[in-house]
Amino acid sequence: MLFKSSYPDIDIPIHIPLWDFLFTPSPYFKSINSLSSPPAFINALTNKSLTFSQVKEYSIYLSTILAKNLGLASGDVVSICAPNSIWYPVTLFGLLRAGCLPALSSPAFGEDEMVHVFKTVGAKYIICYEENLKIVRAAARRCGIEETRVFVLEGKTDGTTSVQELVEQGRQLGEGGQVESRGLPMGKKNNEVCALLCFSSGTTGLPKAVMISHQNIIAQLLQLLPTTSKDHTTILGLLPFYHITGVLKLLTLPLTLPSSVILLPHTPLSLPILLSTISTYQIAEPQLVPPLVLHLANSPLVANYNLSCIKRFASGAALLSSSVLRKLEARFPGTGFKQGYGMTESTGCITTHPLWGHTFKYARMGGTLVANTSVKVVDEKGNVVGVGEKGEILAKGPQIVMGYFNNEKATQEAFDEEGFLRTGDEGSIDSKGFITIHDRIKEMIKVKGIQVAPVELEDLLLSHESVEDCAVVGVRDEYSGERPFAFVVLKEGKEPQGVEEEMMGFVRERKVRTKWLSGVRIVDAIPKSPSGKILRRVLRDRLKREGKSVNTVASKL
Repeated sequence: MLFKSSYPDIDIPIHIPLWDFLFTPSPYFKSINSLSSPPAFINALTNKSLTFSQVKEYSIYLSTILAKNLGLASGDVVSICAPNSIWYPVTLFGLLRAGCLPALSSPAFGEDEMVHVFKTVGAKYIICYEENLKIVRAAARRCGIEETRVFVLEGKTDGTTSVQELVEQGRQLGEGGQVESRGLPMGKKNNEVCALLCFSSGTTGLPKAVMISHQNIIAQLLQLLPTTSKDHTTILGLLPFYHITGVLKLLTLPLTLPSSVILLPHTPLSLPILLSTISTYQIAEPQLVPPLVLHLANSPLVANYNLSCIKRFASGAALLSSSVLRKLEARFPGTGFKQGYGMTESTGCITTHPLWGHTFKYARMGGTLVANTSVKVVDEKGNVVGVGEKGEILAKGPQIVMGYFNNEKATQEAFDEEGFLRTGDEGSIDSKGFITIHDRIKEMIKVKGIQVAPVELEDLLLSHESVEDCAVVGVRDEYSGERPFAFVVLKEGKEPQGVEEEMMGFVRERKVRTKWLSGVRIVDAIPKSPSGKILRRVLRDRLKREGKSVNTVASKL
């Protein structure tokens, strides 16, 4: 059975590059030049801002300097490893206009991770920021990249040229001195040309550079427009720009709505700053990662702010427990909830909640298929299954990416013989077309051959009055093969004495024997990615380094 989107197919343009789609007159959305009060990228901490018109103007100046002074050619890779800044969109769009290939990665990477990124993409230039300049320079040296090819996003640090300075150099050339936007290569359609590189989360080995075409992003924008509420006029710019969700929801979609983006660039983020920003800028739909949703559901600080502006919450990346959602709904009565399901390899969303489904009733589901998209669900034997049946989700649509950069083997393994993307997620689709993701297939715990989903046990543990956060992983067991093991963060003021046995008993009373916990460890925090995904591999590796099987771990608790 093939599941297809209920939305009518969208006519997606195939001969226009992304920069032109966003910044030239379009039949799909209002031009930024036609607005009486132009929206902007605004730094909530400094109040510095750039209007969308300024971003366009400055990206033209930057592209000119990249082409004329630095000699960058179409397809040359420039690595961006910087935090959210009002100069990030100028940089990204300037590179795109010059025909370059931006490679986006985390500014928090260490030197070895930076080396992997720069070598993987073959970066010719690097753009970073003041705080990670020393690490970036060290990594660049190891990759044979000259120090003069390392820039900072803004400011002037230790003699390093900034993007701001490059923009000013371009401005001095005057309107007549600017280069034309570099279009698509002769004879190529926009689905055949890579627009940018984003790194996958790396849950199976080192992160891979995902090739995202111009059409992938254009298609996803057109798919998201019918699912976006009209009151989404001011956007919380909290998610990292280097993440695919940041690229779509914060850097490009706002230009098409249009909506201002309020940046919170520094991490770790304090909850009072977040709450104050939502209240001050009257954000109707805060886009949050699951850990922050957890805080909003539990923290007493919420009562100190007027958050009546919130109409609905938006989240993604990881499932939220039913107990957390109930608390959130009770604390914010009359609001709704939406989320999407997808990944870097699908340029964001395969599914998202339709406008009529922005309610807590559907909050545990990932929404319905966006336009021009089809999905099949395949069981362990490779058989396609039907409504309500579990299996791996495989997806096809114009937002599904080209593959992995310089990694043909990984690209071939990512798709089946019909060209469907293998997501690696176990899910099911109900009679209304809503998708439910049960867990990552590779993270399923096999107990005596029976699959146990970590998310199910995490959901239960989060309903316990003492638990603030948790994660469940599988550990080796000589008798059962694997068994679930829990890492738990206690709520403030809760004593750890006797908690491990209490948690294990709590699960035993409510779940079948195969789902019983083999052990519990109290920790200060659960490691998570910037998008909120639990880094289970980090927890498993922690136990492996200790040389512990489930039997030796459990015996210590």
